[in-house]
Amino acid sequence: MAADQIVENATTVIIGQRVKAGVEKAFEKWQKDVNAAASEYQGFVGAEITAPTAVQPDWVVVYRFDSVEHLQAWINSSTRQEFLDNGRQYFDGPATQQVIAGGQRPSDALVTVVVTHRVSPEHVDDFLAWQGRMNQEEAKFAGFRGTELFRPVDGIQEEWTALYRFDSAANLDTWLTSKRRQELLDEGRKFHNFELRTIDNSFGNWFAFDENGNEAPPPSDFKTSIAVWVGLYPTVVFLTLATSPLHMPLWLAMLVGNFLSSFTMSYFTMPYYVNKLLHRWLRPPADEPVQKTNLKGAAIVIGLNAFWVVIFYLLTVVIWTLP
Repeated sequence: MAADQIVENATTVIIGQRVKAGVEKAFEKWQKDVNAAASEYQGFVGAEITAPTAVQPDWVVVYRFDSVEHLQAWINSSTRQEFLDNGRQYFDGPATQQVIAGGQRPSDALVTVVVTHRVSPEHVDDFLAWQGRMNQEEAKFAGFRGTELFRPVDGIQEEWTALYRFDSAANLDTWLTSKRRQELLDEGRKFHNFELRTIDNSFGNWFAFDENGNEAPPPSDFKTSIAVWVGLYPTVVFLTLATSPLHMPLWLAMLVGNFLSSFTMSYFTMPYYVNKLLHRWLRPPADEPVQKTNLKGAAIVIGLNAFWVVIFYLLTVVIWTLP
């Protein structure tokens, strides 16, 4: 994306928090209570909690609201402040916060770097030109999947925010530690006052967007589990049938099968089969009664599984027997 192409739409806030050792479960419960409180505020779209990983050292909480005004109302609310006062016992240092207005759907399970820059008004043109050079160079590196740049958000955040996406932590690290990036950072010394955060998005986009590619709150854990079950059954059986002629021992067959299942589920089964057939159940229209939606969803789930049961019975008992 060119440096002067600024994305504007719905608003997301990304909050990173280090947590004291030994209180992680208590913190997660507290954070879920905070998210429940946020859901009562006007314009709330969704909230997600991500535990630390090898790539992402902090707990990361993402809130999505339909506008800057509604996000600001939640961020500055007395309700949130009361929660923060009660939650300080879990914090290992101050939190970091980045706000982005707009955004595009990532096309894969990606690793994202969030960088915030404090830029003086008289240096904005220079910053955009420098950011453009940075984008051109990072696009030459393996695994690069795109970048977005966001203006400061009045009343919430004074910094500019840039998102850089790569297909893996290794490829991202190659860029972050490259000689060329260091040269560009040296060129932009006056923009040295920045914060960088890495977010591991692996498997995070199975349910992160609706059928139109718009950000949407994730379905409940129950619905997510049922949806994965619907996709996993035919995927595992087809892969078992495909690999059975190899006569692998159980320990190796499970290793290979799980590897193939993970990729098949992520890149084909979930986006092109499950999400398309169950999207109205996973994210029902606001004007449709819940009971009606759930009945339709149950019928589809039962019907799909019954269909595959018949197909696999015919394939493995009537037409062909596993070697």
